[in-house]
Amino acid sequence: MSGKEKSNCPINLSLEVIGDRWTLLIIRDMMFAGKKHFREFLQSDEGVSSRTLAGRLQTLQAEGIVTRHDDPDHKLKAIYRLTKAGIDLLPLLVELGVWGNRYRAADPELGAIAEELATGGPEAVGRMKRRLASE
Repeated sequence: MSGKEKSNCPINLSLEVIGDRWTLLIIRDMMFAGKKHFREFLQSDEGVSSRTLAGRLQTLQAEGIVTRHDDPDHKLKAIYRLTKAGIDLLPLLVELGVWGNRYRAADPELGAIAEELATGGPEAVGRMKRRLASE
């Protein structure tokens, strides 16, 4: 840091945690693709490196957005799950998806998911939040 105090603006504080591409894509994969293992995140189309992935998962844990648990079915694997704070990011990802669908060359099927959630309003987002919490 350059000696200046950080801004306590809520947008700045949020971006300090989730304001990079890889962090949001990891959260996206957990929410919409049901990914929960390290290797599954590595297989995303965007091609995150294992070093970057490990760092982002560690940060997400430290910030209380995901938890890490040993996989009871495989001693060498860990399971990552969204916390309430992570699940509460759903409306943000929905709006990012809607914007990307409208103004970028998005995959129509993927864009439809965001549009459907946005069109369904708070009830649709609430249902998905409850589903994520139960997983």
